[in-house]
Amino acid sequence: MPTNMSLFSVNAILILSTDDRSRILTRYYSAPHAPPGSTNHPGANPYPTVKEQKAFEKGLLEKTNKQTSDVILYDGRVVVFKMEGDVMLYVVGGGDENEIMLFGVVLALRDALAILLKNSTDKRTLVENYDLVSLAIDEIVDDGIILETDPVVVASRVSKPPTQDITSVKNIDLSEQGLLNAWEFGKLKLAERMRQL
Repeated sequence: MPTNMSLFSVNAILILSTDDRSRILTRYYSAPHAPPGSTNHPGANPYPTVKEQKAFEKGLLEKTNKQTSDVILYDGRVVVFKMEGDVMLYVVGGGDENEIMLFGVVLALRDALAILLKNSTDKRTLVENYDLVSLAIDEIVDDGIILETDPVVVASRVSKPPTQDITSVKNIDLSEQGLLNAWEFGKLKLAERMRQL
């Protein structure tokens, strides 16, 4: 019996508001290399339309709203989740997926967001920093394949400034003495130029 040797393990990452049950950010993934002509393979997106996705999310919020555990089986899928402020972070995998690995993803997401947003993981902050949240999810999971679960690495990749700006600003001394030195250097160079003319 051949085994499924795919790296694809995440069907969806969801960030939903618990207050008004709205979507903040949702990513649904399909296996990048699906068998030809198959729509019901293990990596197929079971919720291809927005209507089906919203129905799944509504049922998921109702089921997990008062849960004390972090892992459930819902609609034939393993769902791991964490409550942060007024939002729920979900990672959805196939029914036979390793829940410890999925739990590592949701913890990486939670901790990376805590680092990036300075421990203020609520709906308003997530919406205001949507770009950072989206980049963090892309650094953790790409097309359903888990890439990184270290929150410090994810946060450093997302918040890294452009390298060309770092090299030009790194060696500038902006103290009073540094500015006086720059002024004296400029006067000296100007005097040399004037003598050459």
